[in-house]
Order: sequence, then C-alpha cells, then structure tokens
Amino acid sequence: MINDTTDAQRSLAGRIATLGPARNYPKRAIVFQEGDRTSQIFVVLSGHVKIFLADGDGREIVINELGPGQFFGEMSLDGEPRSASVMTTEPSRLAIVERDAFRRYLAADPDAAFELLVTVIRRTRNATRVAGNLALMDVYGRLARLLLDLAKPDGDLLVIGERLTQQELAIRVGATREMVARVLADMRESGHVTIEKDRMVIHRQLPARR
Repeated sequence: MINDTTDAQRSLAGRIATLGPARNYPKRAIVFQEGDRTSQIFVVLSGHVKIFLADGDGREIVINELGPGQFFGEMSLDGEPRSASVMTTEPSRLAIVERDAFRRYLAADPDAAFELLVTVIRRTRNATRVAGNLALMDVYGRLARLLLDLAKPDGDLLVIGERLTQQELAIRVGATREMVARVLADMRESGHVTIEKDRMVIHRQLPARR
C-alpha cells in the first residue's frame, strides 16, 4: 500500500482540515460505504483507516491504508456515488469538510489544486498495482490447473512432455504472454517447476493461488 506522504501533501491536508469540524470514530467504524451518495472530504487527524472493496460474501480487497496527515473522499468531487468503502482500523479522529467548501478552497489556491492532482495520480498508480497483483494471482491459479492437467506421473515427479510456448500457454489460460512469463518465473524461483529443453518437470504440488 502507498501510505507515505510528502511534506506538501501533509501541508495540504492540514489546510483542508481547517475547513470543517472534527469527529471521533471508534475502531472498525464505517466512515462511508461503496455506493453511498455522500460528498464530504475527510482528513485523518489521528488513527488510521483502510479503503477497501467488499463482495456479498464478506471478502475484502484493501486498496489503501491512510494515517495522520492524509485525506480521502476527494473522488466525491465529481458528484458520483462512492467507489469504495472506508473503515477505521483503530480509534481515529477525522476532520470532515463539505464538498462545496473544498471546491471553493481549491478554486482559490492553485497550488492546493495541483497537490490534489498529484495525490490522485499516486493513488491511481497504487490502485493499478493492486489490480495487477490480483490479476496475477488469478493467472497463477489458472496456469497451475492447466499444468497439472497436462502433467503425467514419472516416478515421484510430474512431467509435461509437450513443450508449450509461453504464448500457447497464455492463449489457453486467457492471459497475456508477459503475465504467463511472470508466473512461470515465480514457479521456477520457488522450486516448484524446472523447465528443460523438451519438457517441464513439476517437483512439488502447485498451489491453486499465490
């Protein structure tokens, strides 16, 4: 997660915090939920929060974790519903700023608007990394299942006598060649497989996911 903060961003968060009142939240309090049509921007004065997505079965993907000197909720500037949920992970104190007050402040301070843009860019990069890691885990599982299906027992080992190219494997698991190459490299480094001239040897049971 990206939770480091520059001095300029801390300064911006401090200025934003003066635009609204502060409120104390207990641990595991929901600040807002994905789909809510709220419009406030929040500054973490103390404590920590996590930004996450959850499905109907309660499984979560944590997008980011934020602490003192950081703000969140800026995506509400476009007037759309919240795109993620936020929960405190410890007792926290948050400043709460209404969208209109925040917009007026940005309009009056170009430097603040620029720092907001930089923050959004950094968070977008972080979200892209999270999505990429999830995609990689899915590819790992699909590739592991394919290799196990192709393998034949050979003593204590499993062997794939058919040497498939990375592109062929990518097509069969519905992924890019680059993604398959990354997964195969991980399997080799972990000692699960050895790729020889005319075959692939599976030394240990491949995990369903990484």
